[in-house]
Amino acid sequence: MLDEKKIINRFISYVKIDSQSDPGSNSTPSTKKQWNIANKLVQDLNDIGLSDVSIDKNAYIYATLPSNMNKKCPTIGFISHFDTSPDFSGTNINPQIINNYDGGDIILNKKKNIILSSEYFKEIKQYKGQTIITTDGNTLLASDDKAGVCEIISAMEYLINNPEIKHGDIKIGFTPDEEIGRGAHNFDVKKFGADWAYTMDGSQIGELEYENFNAASALIKIKGRIVHPGYAKGKLINSMYYASEFISKVPLNESPEKTDAYEGFYHLTSIKGLVEETELQYIIRDHDFNKFQERKNFLTKLVEFENKKFNDRIYEIKIKDQYYNMKEKIEPHMHIVDIAEKAMISLGIKPIIKPIRGGTDGSQLSYMGLPCPNIFAGGHNFHGKYEYLPVNSMISAIKVICKVCEITASKNKY
Repeated sequence: MLDEKKIINRFISYVKIDSQSDPGSNSTPSTKKQWNIANKLVQDLNDIGLSDVSIDKNAYIYATLPSNMNKKCPTIGFISHFDTSPDFSGTNINPQIINNYDGGDIILNKKKNIILSSEYFKEIKQYKGQTIITTDGNTLLASDDKAGVCEIISAMEYLINNPEIKHGDIKIGFTPDEEIGRGAHNFDVKKFGADWAYTMDGSQIGELEYENFNAASALIKIKGRIVHPGYAKGKLINSMYYASEFISKVPLNESPEKTDAYEGFYHLTSIKGLVEETELQYIIRDHDFNKFQERKNFLTKLVEFENKKFNDRIYEIKIKDQYYNMKEKIEPHMHIVDIAEKAMISLGIKPIIKPIRGGTDGSQLSYMGLPCPNIFAGGHNFHGKYEYLPVNSMISAIKVICKVCEITASKNKY
């Protein structure tokens, strides 16, 4: 039996360590405080008895659970990231444990009147009667992806303590900076040594994903010209006005809040401006590679169109690809998805196979030669104060990890 109390305490011990990443930093990890959680994880991996535990100069962590079988079988891996999102505060996280959830609203912070509404976030109703971990309304929870980290360590501990469950070599990897798109940049696939792996970085129970967005960032700079407003006629160029004009021409119905499933989008993530210069930060997403290219071309051509109004280049654009759809790299190895699906079904969990409306380390790792679909970690409403984690979903994820190891070891061919 899994020790639920121990698992909850392990998870809470991880989320209380601030490990927010920083997109403005060029170091790896991007913040020094990520070393605090990284060093704790190294200690925990050693404490439960894993082999070859190591941490490199960039805070990437590797470990092995050796095979307990005589026959040879594939080496598989499980990967999670320990940084948390810069989108919302990850400092002084104070989780609340809601026992026997009644299916209604949860008061996160009475003083600030912050409520986790069961009408707005309807998915929470499916967890009626369960134990749920929430925020206190001041921070995110960090179940993305400390739930995944906790689940992997707990699963390895369970396999060590229950040697009757047969498995081959199992590799463990924990990464920094996934939330800022760099989680796989310095991952040593060769050192990791797995035939394939799974990221434990999905959301609700049952999720199994092997498709994700193609992704790019776009930085648009609009140059203005400042002169005294009393003498500005025909001379002053207010970059903020022209930035707003640019924004108005990007289709609003193709934004995250207007799209779903396989629909792509443009997402304006940041505006910084003065009269002299304004910067717009966009992210571009689409599952279809051709449509992804069309979206990048649209912004480029829009810049060119706007520049024709002036004698010089008022608008500049810089587009940078971030990651690609891992479907192309996983489809030739669909047995690895089939194993995870079979594991869920055998545990009475209904698989939810759908595209990720985002990306994981697995998308980049798949292009680095390590096919790597994504399995649920259990949390909801990531990156904000309404984040929550049903404990049963975390327990189920641990069981799925163990079952995937068992099924992989039981097969004779792949």
